[in-house]
Amino acid sequence: MNYKFELKGPGSSSNIVFNTIVFDSFKINIIERYAGRPNALKLSHVLFKVRTLDDQLINRKDGNVRVKIKDENLVKYKDLIKKLYSYDYKNKLINRKEADQDYVYFILDLVIRNYQLS
Repeated sequence: MNYKFELKGPGSSSNIVFNTIVFDSFKINIIERYAGRPNALKLSHVLFKVRTLDDQLINRKDGNVRVKIKDENLVKYKDLIKKLYSYDYKNKLINRKEADQDYVYFILDLVIRNYQLS
């Protein structure tokens, strides 16, 4: 499955980060919210929504639109995103494709569990 990955790291001026994964027939918008002082931001929670390519929201199996990543999934998400924002990733000291795939497969697993995609 082909995908395009748009990762925007946390900036010093905002406590919200928007990441996007675009597939052939849908896209996933990921919203990360950070808390704390500007020089010591910590990831507080993560939401994601699934949209069609023409920006129509897709409802979850229970009728809601967004999913909040929490508990052990949030811990795993923090580990994956830490790798993507790392010095090693930015300077190509680790396999970037593998790090990207781990992140995308994790998010896709959550999408499959929560959405009915047809």
